[in-house]
Amino acid sequence: MKRIVILLSGRGSNMQAIVERCAAEGWPAQVVAVVSNRPGAGGLAYAAERGIDTAVVDHRAFAEREAFDAELARTIDRWSPDLVVLAGFMRVLGAAFTRHYEGRLLNIHPSLLPAFTGLHTHRRAIEAGCKWAGATVHFVTAELDHGPIVAQAAVPVRADDDEHSLAERVLVQEHRLYPLAVRWFVEGQLLIEQGRVRHLGGAPQWMIGFGGDEPV
Repeated sequence: MKRIVILLSGRGSNMQAIVERCAAEGWPAQVVAVVSNRPGAGGLAYAAERGIDTAVVDHRAFAEREAFDAELARTIDRWSPDLVVLAGFMRVLGAAFTRHYEGRLLNIHPSLLPAFTGLHTHRRAIEAGCKWAGATVHFVTAELDHGPIVAQAAVPVRADDDEHSLAERVLVQEHRLYPLAVRWFVEGQLLIEQGRVRHLGGAPQWMIGFGGDEPV
């Protein structure tokens, strides 16, 4: 049984999607803890209500990022995780931290990487005239929003979109894509070869959503 620890900073909607799919689909895994850098994060209450351990490592208590990263790693390792999942965790993690969890640290980013790393991805996609936007699940490396890509989901950018409407439709796809990628990991279906991720069963590592309702 694989052990999953999820990191978040807010309401944790992707965390909720993973917890619910794990239970509903009977994955060979368990979300054993949810950790936040913000004491009031809504996702902590959701986890606690479901009997999942929670912890807070408040980044404001640390003068240096390295000290925060070290304490965060010590906290996570209390649960001996096989996989650490970033689900709206709004802190940049340093090289020592990412090396410690190399090959077992996943993130979802709201763009079709390598395009639009960093913040304000939906606004930047619209301003650039992109016809497609989306989300990417990737293994985390020391370089921000890089690392081997596991899967991507795309949605068309509509003529009347603003960053909020586009973000809402992309989030629908995130809630499908991220649990799928996590399930692949815990089932041992992902192989990294020369910086590229292959699904051993040949499953499509992409999805396309049109109306924001059903992928095709």
